[in-house]
Amino acid sequence: MSKQKETKGVIQKEEHNSNDLKSRLKATTGQWIRAGIWCLIYILFIVWVGNFWWLLLLPVVFDAFVTKYIPWTWWKKSKNKTVLAVMGWVDAIVFALVAVYFINIYLFQNYQIPTSSLEKTLLVGDFLFVSKASYGPRVPNTPLSFPLVQHTFPIINTKSFLEKPQWEYKRLKGFDSIERDDIVVFNFPTGDTVTVNKQNPDYYVSCYYEGLNSLRYQSLETQPTYDEIMAAGRKAIRSKKEEYGEIVYRPVDRRENYVKRCVGLPGDLFEIRNNQIYVNGVPQEDHPGIQFNYYVQTDGRYLSSDMQAKMGISKEDRRILNAQYDFHLIAYLGMDPAKPIYHFPLTKDMYQKIQRHPGVEKIAIEPYELGGDVFPLGSGKAWNRDNMGPFYIPKKNETLKLDKDNFALYERIIRVYERNTLERKGDMFVINGIETDSYTFKMDYYWMMGDNRHNSADSRLWGFVPEDHVVGRPVVVWLSLDKDKGWFSGKIRFNRFFKNAKR
Repeated sequence: MSKQKETKGVIQKEEHNSNDLKSRLKATTGQWIRAGIWCLIYILFIVWVGNFWWLLLLPVVFDAFVTKYIPWTWWKKSKNKTVLAVMGWVDAIVFALVAVYFINIYLFQNYQIPTSSLEKTLLVGDFLFVSKASYGPRVPNTPLSFPLVQHTFPIINTKSFLEKPQWEYKRLKGFDSIERDDIVVFNFPTGDTVTVNKQNPDYYVSCYYEGLNSLRYQSLETQPTYDEIMAAGRKAIRSKKEEYGEIVYRPVDRRENYVKRCVGLPGDLFEIRNNQIYVNGVPQEDHPGIQFNYYVQTDGRYLSSDMQAKMGISKEDRRILNAQYDFHLIAYLGMDPAKPIYHFPLTKDMYQKIQRHPGVEKIAIEPYELGGDVFPLGSGKAWNRDNMGPFYIPKKNETLKLDKDNFALYERIIRVYERNTLERKGDMFVINGIETDSYTFKMDYYWMMGDNRHNSADSRLWGFVPEDHVVGRPVVVWLSLDKDKGWFSGKIRFNRFFKNAKR
């Protein structure tokens, strides 16, 4: 008798479950259509990403529209008005954050131009839509992160991402590839190590100069090597915690975003001669927005602020020399200290206009000596901001013979970007424990420079940009604010709205 009751109970339970499943599957046509569309989108997304483990979550997507075993909207059944109001906001915010997270990673990102390095092509105060799909979006190195925050929450100054898990570099298929003269957004290559209180110049440049400064007062029998200088610099920075602050490490996708023009492609033989770029021995045509710093001497008259503003010279870029403090520079330029001497950047068109100005007597380009040391620091090469190379830009799967002359150029690539152990032994090199005189590159590399050539911290200072640092391509300017003007006196630059920002 008990067995019959037990059997009957099991049958009734199975019938109940079957009826429950049937009732859940009796969704409206609209629910089935929405479920089909979203499941298809989800599957196509997984195929694009190439991580088919995510297919395990497909039943969850289906359940959200049809079966609804998971009580996604449990709060809607509540009779408590406060619960309904609060959970309504929470539901909307969570949905928005999830949507923004995926859009920000795989499709578009907003970016604001913070510096004048690309003037007059992109202006300080331009807000850009950056397409990540153009060159192919990267699968994030740090997937657990808060959307719209690059690396640090403002005010509370805490990390906006979890360091674990970290995924290996992978780039999805894009619509295009980087071409010469493209404007590109990328993560700052030497931004892996950062001193929180002093980020400009970057950590490695600071180490170099701090090391030189500290070794200057030591009696050394021989000239210190680059490694000895950097070791002394790291020690000096650690001892100056109040000045430099905490030293933090950032994964590739959490480093600062930079925007520059790509002037050198993988496989190029690149050179700069007197500010003229040469690729494979051929001089490259300058973009109309290219500008350099000049010293402009007048006949005694002063150039008005309105005149400089109409020429497009921002307040930040304007300077007038002081005859007392800039005496040596004025003498070097061969100018008259008794007359006004201005310093500002000029494009070719602006140069021709100011040359015709009746009050201008002499114009001289800014000497390269004022540009400081360039990449690679401590190499002993007689290179400067206006004259570099020729040198080879690494290309994926191509092999380069290493020697004492080019070692400094590619050391960081081999050791840091491509994660190898590297040791130098005379004229030979030990890479991952194997003695060799050559290296085969694992990634493509690019050479990035600003259009405002004498006011741009770019590849001339910190070297090559690896392909895994490329974020995307600016597509359009959607807003532009002039920092030199008020809200009611032309701050919003309407003429730049929807301007093509690709080149």
